[in-house]
Parts: sequence; C-alpha cells; structure tokens
Amino acid sequence: MSSILFEDTFEVKEIDPDGKKFDRVSRFVCYSENYEMDLQIDIATHIYPLGHERFKMVLASSLNLDGSSDNSGSYDTNKPSLADKYDYVMYGKIFKYQKENSSSKVSVFASFGGLLVLLQGDPRYLPGLELDARIYLLIKKA
Repeated sequence: MSSILFEDTFEVKEIDPDGKKFDRVSRFVCYSENYEMDLQIDIATHIYPLGHERFKMVLASSLNLDGSSDNSGSYDTNKPSLADKYDYVMYGKIFKYQKENSSSKVSVFASFGGLLVLLQGDPRYLPGLELDARIYLLIKKA
C-alpha cells in the first residue's frame, strides 16, 4: 500500500505576491503540470532556496517506504524512508477542506508549523486528503 496521497510537478509563477512579510520565509504561487492544480506554499527559504523554477511535490500519510502507518509524526532516521528521496520535508495538518460553490474545485488548507499551504483543484486528484489529516509534504527540484 502506498502512502502517497498526491504527487505532481509545479512551476513557480510568483514569489511573495503580497510583498515580503518575513525575512526567512517566502510565499510561492505555483501551477501544476499534470493535474491543473493551483498551489500557494510558504517555504523557509533560508533552509530551502527556491526561485522561479519547477519542483516535484508529494503529499504523503507516512514516510515509511512500505506505506505502513506513521501516527507519531516522527520516524527513525537510521531506516530508509520516503524523505531520503527529497530535499525539503515538512509535517503538518489539514485544517480546512472547502468545496467551491461556483465550480467543481476544492481548496485544501494545511499548516506545517505555521508555514501555510493552499492546494486548489479537482477533488478526483485529492482522494486521500481529509480535514484534520496529518500529512507530510516533500519537495525536490525538478
């Protein structure tokens, strides 16, 4: 069983569209290549510098390669994991799941220790994302 809930490649369209709010964090506005998803994501740029480029993003319920559950939010760093394949990993919670009235899109809001993510698009491509779900977000440059 796979723990991957969503996977796509995104292209950064804008950086800090409302102006820079924090010294070490930027908000990126992105668009996906495969599923036509809109993404707004806060990234700690002093840890993971990102510009106007493409990156692969995965949302997963666990970092275990066999897909087994990881309810603790921590993992054994001595054991191979999904995180080994990515450069930037965050653990957080979906705090809002909203269906758009005017279209068939959904908006999924998640917080990763105060860094926010908004993923909008067709719910057919987001089947495992639910309110209050604990998830991992993993990124690597494409």
